[in-house]
Amino acid sequence: MNHQPFIPSQHSDWIKPHSFAWYAQIGKLTGKYVYPWNSSIVGQDAEELFEQEVAAMVAGKRVLDIGCGDGEFALQWSPIAEQVTGVDVTEDFIAHGDAGIRRNVRFVTANTKEALPFADESFDCAYNRRGPTSAYLDIARVLRPGGRLISLHPGDGQGSRLHELMPHLFSPPFEGTPILDNMKERLAAGGLGHAEIETVHATQYLHEPIDVIRMCCFGQLPAVHVAAIAEALPEIQQVFAEHAAAEGLAFEAVHYIVRVSKR
Repeated sequence: MNHQPFIPSQHSDWIKPHSFAWYAQIGKLTGKYVYPWNSSIVGQDAEELFEQEVAAMVAGKRVLDIGCGDGEFALQWSPIAEQVTGVDVTEDFIAHGDAGIRRNVRFVTANTKEALPFADESFDCAYNRRGPTSAYLDIARVLRPGGRLISLHPGDGQGSRLHELMPHLFSPPFEGTPILDNMKERLAAGGLGHAEIETVHATQYLHEPIDVIRMCCFGQLPAVHVAAIAEALPEIQQVFAEHAAAEGLAFEAVHYIVRVSKR
């Protein structure tokens, strides 16, 4: 009898990634949005580039962090910014951030699919580190004239090789560039259609077979992880044996960096 492949999304405890329920579950499980797998980047690291640009932008400014999660990224700007405000829809993330709050940092729970809960021209600049693009519909209103926005988002085609090697564990990439198209539409609808969008390509390596499970089951309950280890780990180990380099199992790391100033 042929062994049926393990498909994580068919597990009874599976929750659709990036849904409100999924974020709420991560908030209850860990209190923070942090990738649990071990990996390394060869080539231009979009995360490092983004962080450097944010550091150069926020000094002495009133700053908005869109999709702040538990607030760790926002808190690091406290010594140089005038004020940092983080907004996120997940209450458990915000509660975790409040535990480490500093004098000039505050966190607000809000759904960015609705209007941002801030007065007009409240901020000198804003950044969005893998947060919701729905905020782009209202971000220009809360930025002062000339205010800047820098964003970082996973790009179209990211991780397509993982689907090719392990189609039961990773969904196929969408055809075309739906992430980019959606982002452009929302920026244009929010009056920021003149934004510059850079595509950053690199190679990312997952270090061990268990990191594949940590990635494909990110945000799921422990029962899903346990089932994946029991059912899928031998297949993943075989993929590593056949395709991994010394650094680990390679796949495409694609990110979009958005840069725009309010006119």
